[in-house]
Amino acid sequence: MLSLIVAQRIRYMTQIQDRNQTEMVEFILLGLSDNPDLQGVLFALFLSIYIATMVGNLGMIVLIKIDHCLHTPMYFFLSSLSFVDASYSSSVTPKMLVNLMTEKKVISLNGCAAQFFFFGSFLGTECFLLAMMAYDRYAAIWNPLLYPVLMSGRICSFLVATSFLAGFGNAAIHTGMNFGLSFCGSNRINHFYCDTPPLLKLSCSDTHINGIVIMAFSSFNVISCVMIILISYLCILIAILKMPSVEGRHKAFSTCASHLMAVTIFFGTILFMYLRPTSSYSMEQDKIVSVFYTVVIPMLNPIIYSLKNKDVKEAMKILQKHRL
Repeated sequence: MLSLIVAQRIRYMTQIQDRNQTEMVEFILLGLSDNPDLQGVLFALFLSIYIATMVGNLGMIVLIKIDHCLHTPMYFFLSSLSFVDASYSSSVTPKMLVNLMTEKKVISLNGCAAQFFFFGSFLGTECFLLAMMAYDRYAAIWNPLLYPVLMSGRICSFLVATSFLAGFGNAAIHTGMNFGLSFCGSNRINHFYCDTPPLLKLSCSDTHINGIVIMAFSSFNVISCVMIILISYLCILIAILKMPSVEGRHKAFSTCASHLMAVTIFFGTILFMYLRPTSSYSMEQDKIVSVFYTVVIPMLNPIIYSLKNKDVKEAMKILQKHRL
């Protein structure tokens, strides 16, 4: 009997040792398609989008920096949003472009963790920044006389810093939870970047608690941001309806139009991504939606704010005249 127990113990220790020896040190990102012809088209498309993203967002930051008329709380938040858009697009898109043009679509375990952390950090920061920008619009419309006090430089800096702290703190928890797991067996990630669902599928650890904790934090962050935005816009709507002149209402609403459009696109995509029924979940559909909020949305934000904002358009015209 004792010899049987010892034999079972030795077998168990051998299995643990074998598993540790086969734990992953790198992953293979399967990407969007394995069709060589389609990969060339996707590379050209995503490269063009990435260039437009960087030019648009970095151009917006420079424009706000050099034009003193744009040194207001709203544009301070907008320059922070442009930095975040450029950053979280850069955490995913360059690696995706490289993989589209190479046969060996490999990413190391540490590289995967770094990509996951920075993408999650900037994505989370954008959620909170959009909520802070909604509060800024509420403060500007609800009580214009107190606006300089309510949104002083110190308060704006505090709100932006809080957004970054919340985003990076949340991503640190997610990264620790995901990469504290053991990965063994298959190393093929059915995605174009390191995301939670495909990573959990590759783990040989128990991921039940991870799923609950990650879902709880994600739900709290998204719901809290959405609630701040909804309450802010409800107050904005009440304030606009109380305005006596139609021109005043139109002007007040126009200051919110760009932000409202950006919020609708961003949170609409996020909510569709995470509130779908489990029965309708598809990894291929997941990848298509992920392309939209990792690659396309960062390009759209500067376009939305430049096309819908008179101050930005005037600043661009002045800048072009000086250059000519």
